[in-house]
Amino acid sequence: MSEPSPGTIRPGIRESLWMATGAVLLLVVMLTVLHFHKGRSPVEQIAWKERRLELVNRLQVSLATAAEAEKSSVMAITDEDSQKFADQARAGTVAAEQARHELESLLNPAESNLFTQFTQRFTELQRVDKEVLDLAVKNTNLKAYALAFGPATAAIREMDASLAHLTSPAATEARVAAWRLLASLPPHIAEESDAKMDAMEAEMAKEDRQIRQSLAEVADPAATASYEKFSELRAQIIKLSRENTNVRSLTLSLTQKRNVTAECQAALAALQQAIQNEPVAGATLGKVIPAR
Repeated sequence: MSEPSPGTIRPGIRESLWMATGAVLLLVVMLTVLHFHKGRSPVEQIAWKERRLELVNRLQVSLATAAEAEKSSVMAITDEDSQKFADQARAGTVAAEQARHELESLLNPAESNLFTQFTQRFTELQRVDKEVLDLAVKNTNLKAYALAFGPATAAIREMDASLAHLTSPAATEARVAAWRLLASLPPHIAEESDAKMDAMEAEMAKEDRQIRQSLAEVADPAATASYEKFSELRAQIIKLSRENTNVRSLTLSLTQKRNVTAECQAALAALQQAIQNEPVAGATLGKVIPAR
């Protein structure tokens, strides 16, 4: 039977090498844990473990509290409520950062990798959270709706009332086109796509030209003045709608924010499990073994 070449390792030897390597790695981890436990009594070790678990729990609660406040800020219908909930969300994130910083100095090297994974996701969470809350408190879409269904609608009603006694085709066309133009504003406010808003505004411009042409034929000063008032309001509404802060903050909240929050909580759960599984020298089943 031929001998294996020098560069060939038989399967049995290869498996033995892998087992030896695994044993060495396990020994390194055990020695690391024992190094950190050295000099601590079982009671102190248990207290140390409980302190770390308490901080992980604080992190979990703070993140959950901040997430709920952030959702409330996004869904609030007034600037005051949006700001109030945004402040609460930021306070929850600050509390989480304080617990994270305190926990960092208490972990042993075996847990540091999990902690690093959490910190990376938490940094991303803070970035997304700032963007969401900065948008939410502006409420530009809600302000645009308020103008559209309030002053803008009132201006079109005034124009319509001024032309109601006229029977000319131009007066009828101006009235119908004005109501169509008003009705096109809410879809623009709700739209997320800039390209679709461009198309909507192009149609609005056509309606605007037709209305102005009809009003010029009618030559009713009151109707013209009401339409000018509406036109100024329409410009404000479009500007607010273009900022799209409510739509953008809601989209971010339901996608990026939700995903990164789940990742943070998953990383914390893994860290929590690692701390719970850590052995306590001189103790078993949670009970301290008395020294002899």
